[in-house]
Amino acid sequence: MNNKKSRVIIRSVKKKDLQKIAEELLAFCDWESIVKKDAKVVIKPNLCTNEPRRVESANTSVELLEAVCKVLMKRTSNITIGESDGIRFPAESAFANTGVIDVAKRLNIQWANLSKGPFVTIDHKIFNKYKTLMPKMLICADVLINMPVIKTHALTIVSGAVKNLWGCVPRHDRIIMHRYLDELLSDLLGILKPQINIMDGIVCVQGRGPTNGIPRRMDLVVGSCDPVAIDSSAMRLVGLDPYTSRHLVLAYKNRFGEIAEENITIDGPFENLKVEFIPPICDLAVIAMNYFTRYEFFVYHILLNDSIFKYAKKLTVILRKLGILNDKPKKPHRRYLSH
Repeated sequence: MNNKKSRVIIRSVKKKDLQKIAEELLAFCDWESIVKKDAKVVIKPNLCTNEPRRVESANTSVELLEAVCKVLMKRTSNITIGESDGIRFPAESAFANTGVIDVAKRLNIQWANLSKGPFVTIDHKIFNKYKTLMPKMLICADVLINMPVIKTHALTIVSGAVKNLWGCVPRHDRIIMHRYLDELLSDLLGILKPQINIMDGIVCVQGRGPTNGIPRRMDLVVGSCDPVAIDSSAMRLVGLDPYTSRHLVLAYKNRFGEIAEENITIDGPFENLKVEFIPPICDLAVIAMNYFTRYEFFVYHILLNDSIFKYAKKLTVILRKLGILNDKPKKPHRRYLSH
């Protein structure tokens, strides 16, 4: 579909200087032509949990984040690390427990809770329907740098560069729009246009991702200007088929990036770093919850009601242990595009 090949770089960080690796990845992305002198740069890491025991695998490596910031500071100090509130926690706690606040203080850069505004209106049929605004900081940034983690995801198969943009939607209750998740993820690429994507593959998540899965250390990082190509390559790297991820296929069809292996050039020891992840698990509990998120009563009176949800969660854990929910990992087999 696209005439020009996309480029992806992959590097092992085992026993190597992470700062030099960050410099190499950004140079590969020709960052100096993208980040002009004193440009307003927003970095969107993946801070999807505030639980200290899950931070290392589920959230973007704070060491990698700091290394990237140090490179960018050669051209601009106008850097902000941004994240939105989670469904059960404020972004501030994720910033603190991941170590982002310490990095920001050390480097004298900013961090921001995107859920606190200011906001701007985006003319989009789904956002209009749900009266959803977008952070002005993201829309007005000169450069958006996307820093996801390689993770499996029960609903989207992969949580990578494209899925990380879901955290740019500033509503803590954005799950109410989950029925349109794949379409929105593709559209967010067109709205936000991340110019550089640096993917954390140091410690990843497999199985029941994106937060509750099994940590998997890979000790690698990946970079590209193409968010679809980086996600597609990451999926192949861990034994998953990118054509089974509907939001990636939609993004490809909308010409936001490349998905075909033959149209992606990879710089690095791709074959030597390949592994087989435990596939994402989508059991009856996940399917049911995702279905009922389309109903406001369920979202606001059950899912967001901690006093009710905690008991439902305990019951789900018990049913999974008993095998009642068919809790067996299976490789996703539906392909959304033949090639």
